[in-house]
Amino acid sequence: MKKINTSILFGIFIVSLVFSVDAQRKRPPAKPKPKPIIFAVLNDGQTLEPIAAIDKGKLVALVGGGGEPKPLKSFVNTYYKPQTTYNLIFGGVMNGKVTIKSSSPDSDCGKNLATVTTQSAKAKLKGMVMGLATNETTLKSAEGLRRLPTAAERREIESLVRAEFAKQNVSANAVKKLQYYNLTALDVNDDNEAEMVGSFWVESSIKERNLLFFIADKDSGGKYKFGFSEYSKVTPEEVMSGDLKDLDTGIGSELLLDALEYNSDTTAEVFTINKAFEGNNFHVYSRQDGKWTRVFESYNYHCAY
Repeated sequence: MKKINTSILFGIFIVSLVFSVDAQRKRPPAKPKPKPIIFAVLNDGQTLEPIAAIDKGKLVALVGGGGEPKPLKSFVNTYYKPQTTYNLIFGGVMNGKVTIKSSSPDSDCGKNLATVTTQSAKAKLKGMVMGLATNETTLKSAEGLRRLPTAAERREIESLVRAEFAKQNVSANAVKKLQYYNLTALDVNDDNEAEMVGSFWVESSIKERNLLFFIADKDSGGKYKFGFSEYSKVTPEEVMSGDLKDLDTGIGSELLLDALEYNSDTTAEVFTINKAFEGNNFHVYSRQDGKWTRVFESYNYHCAY
């Protein structure tokens, strides 16, 4: 049997070691995990629009539809890969799945939107009934609550709404004809007491519309009070189209999306949308010291009107 030259073996070992180290150096770094993100689920559950990312319990803004092409494409590639699924939030808890179908960062409108399908046994997303979606996984799995108000709850809330319109000097005749986009009961802290989120309006004349958005909860005596309310008066000159009838679809009014507890404070925050002619405004409210405070707002540009 021939002896194997030890110097040859040593050379082979060194060469293999060099190749091994070189391969390790060239190994691509692991991709960072996508940040937790919150979306609005719109258009009867067919559109996904980003609201904010979650960073250490805080909401932070994302690249908007009017952003630069490179970060827009990076966002789309990260969050809108076809067949990616997100948790549907309805009633403050996971209530289904939202699945990405397609997106188009090069489109003229909605560069950071996605076309989706929504599946849920409970949530019936249609018209002004919208929801939230997220990739956050540390969410409570309680039953949640989102429903229409009872007749008694509606009467009590409408009494508050009429009083607020009267306080804003809206005519008594107009206040008699209350209109609303939605009035929804939620339970933001699982105490079996429903909070009410509503968007009402009255028309003083063909040239004036009065809007009221509010969040109401019960006081120590069990009666509803406004924890937050915002009144505004709109005239044709303030509407991009010049026609107040365009507000019938909810444009210009603040509307409920849903509630989501994202910062571990045991009380869900209320998320809303205010649709504009060229994009959407998003607001988030947190209950602090018994009152609801707006803690986050953003605007997502779509395209010129």
